[in-house]
Amino acid sequence: MEKTAKKVAMANTAHEEIPGNPSTATSSKQKLNDRSTVKDLRVLSEEDWDFWIHNGYIVIKNAISREQAKATADFIWEFDEKDPNDPETWYAPPRAEMKMKELTGTGMVEVYNNQHLWNNRQAQRVYDAFVDVWGTEKLWVTIDRANLNFPLRPGQVKKGFIHWDYDPETRPQNVQGVLALADQTDEEMGGFQCIPWLYRNYHSWKLTQPEDRDHFQPDISGLEDKIVKVKMEAGDLLIFNSTQPHGIRPNNSGDKVRIAQYISMMPAEEDNVPMREWRVNSWKNRVAPEGYAFPGDPRNWEQTKYDTAKLSELGEKLLGLKNW
Repeated sequence: MEKTAKKVAMANTAHEEIPGNPSTATSSKQKLNDRSTVKDLRVLSEEDWDFWIHNGYIVIKNAISREQAKATADFIWEFDEKDPNDPETWYAPPRAEMKMKELTGTGMVEVYNNQHLWNNRQAQRVYDAFVDVWGTEKLWVTIDRANLNFPLRPGQVKKGFIHWDYDPETRPQNVQGVLALADQTDEEMGGFQCIPWLYRNYHSWKLTQPEDRDHFQPDISGLEDKIVKVKMEAGDLLIFNSTQPHGIRPNNSGDKVRIAQYISMMPAEEDNVPMREWRVNSWKNRVAPEGYAFPGDPRNWEQTKYDTAKLSELGEKLLGLKNW
């Protein structure tokens, strides 16, 4: 147990003070696909590709079926002990304190290794979309959580915040993603927002900022009209470049709940033994990541109520249980 604990600590060290997910490295040694060597696309159209390069994000329609999205959403409601038909259950106090205070009240659900989440991670179309943006088949999937973003109650005001999970000055080679588990076509109901203009103009923008600026949360004064509120339908997958400033927009819908699963992939690091062993242990024993933005579930429900997820051959490779 002591040996495993040390490896878990090593795998999480790089994420102690940043929001980024600790189940993979903060940045890939391999650059994102520029199509100089791998020109063929599996899922993205040429129009999609141009949009991705220009805007730093792309929505892949029907990455999973609406039925699979609903099954996952139903599980998330169950796991979070909330009733979709009873708003009185939606506003229970958080079970654990969030070190990253900006995420408090944004609806993070501390579940990471359930079968439903793994079904989505090992979905062929989800995988193929990440193959397109990376230009390699040899990927590992992030072990990340879900989100139930509830409507703000009368009198409650939240602006939502724009941030980076990785310091853009380090030019991270990484992407992130979110899978819609319910329709998010109403801009007022919460969901993903970003600033493609700042993504494109970061290097000139930063010259206008003070030297001691926050490298994870930009001052967006004057950029409010450039915020894009991305609409999605159940089963859609959004992928965004990690240098894209982004966040969860406030849910001002009154009665609609944004439901999502965070999911991304990056090139496998099969020689990184501590990381691989941490990932396999996380899946096998339903262990949550640790880090600045990851408080975990004090009930330990994943360990006590649910079994280890069954993986397909693709899932075993995406985890690191088997080599590519």
